[in-house]
Amino acid sequence: MAERDLYEVLGVSRDASAEEIKKAYRKVALQHHPDRREGDADKQASEVLFKEASAAYAVLSDPEQRERYDRYGHAGLGQGGGGVNMEDILASFGDVFGEGLFSGMFGRPGGPQQGSHLQCQVEISLEEAASGVTKTLQMERPEACAPCAGTGAKE
Repeated sequence: MAERDLYEVLGVSRDASAEEIKKAYRKVALQHHPDRREGDADKQASEVLFKEASAAYAVLSDPEQRERYDRYGHAGLGQGGGGVNMEDILASFGDVFGEGLFSGMFGRPGGPQQGSHLQCQVEISLEEAASGVTKTLQMERPEACAPCAGTGAKE
């Protein structure tokens, strides 16, 4: 299914100002808000139109995204046209950047994690990020020696 033109969704021209886009979004959002509909069919249709308007506003209200959309259309946003959607890529990493991958690795769960000060920079290509890749990392980290238990003091 072809994506609708974002300017058409909000009913504004391509040269609309930020204020005109904001006003148009508020009008369309109010008109199609699902809570203003009674029947299930009306609610579902309104929900689709409301989400479409919200997505259009999210792009057109951000100067960088609007410029990409104006230049490349939906493909510039990673939607349609075989483009890569960055949100999908980042979502595929799941909890990698949070505690999920590393919890319990350097210490007890729930408390301060030993090794939390360690950092490692990994470079991967966009193709690797999109398709998934496994890399083995080797890091040096200081460890507590047995005689002083990590205090650095001599007996």
